[in-house]
Amino acid sequence: VQLVEAGGGLVEAGGSLRLSCAASGDTASSYYMAWFRQAPGKEREEVAAIESDGSTSSAESVKGRFTISRDNAKNTLYLQMNSLQPEDTAMYYCAASTRFIPTTAADFAYWGQGTQVTVSS
Repeated sequence: VQLVEAGGGLVEAGGSLRLSCAASGDTASSYYMAWFRQAPGKEREEVAAIESDGSTSSAESVKGRFTISRDNAKNTLYLQMNSLQPEDTAMYYCAASTRFIPTTAADFAYWGQGTQVTVSS
C-alpha cells in the first residue's frame, strides 16, 4: 500500500488542522493504521490509531483534541487536530501495519512521506 499525506501547515495556537492520508494499491481498512509524529531531536511517537474494525485509540497528550477517522469509500485516513499547541509542532506521518496489534513503529511496514505541522504561540 502507498500512503500520501496532506493538510499540514502553519497555524496559531488554539487553531485546527485536518490531515489526510490517501492510500493506494490496497484497501486501507484492511490494515491497522496510525498517525505518528516526530519533532526535531525527539523520538517518533504514535499519536492515534485505528484498527480494521474501526476501533480507535490516541495518546494521552492529544486525547480530547485529536480525532482519527477513516473514509473507506475514499480509502483515506484523517487526523482532525483541534486546540493545537506549540508542542504539537512536528512532522506527521501516517503508517500502516499488517500486524493485528502493532506495539512499536518498527511493526509498521508502510509509511507516507510526512506532512509538517507548525503551531505558533
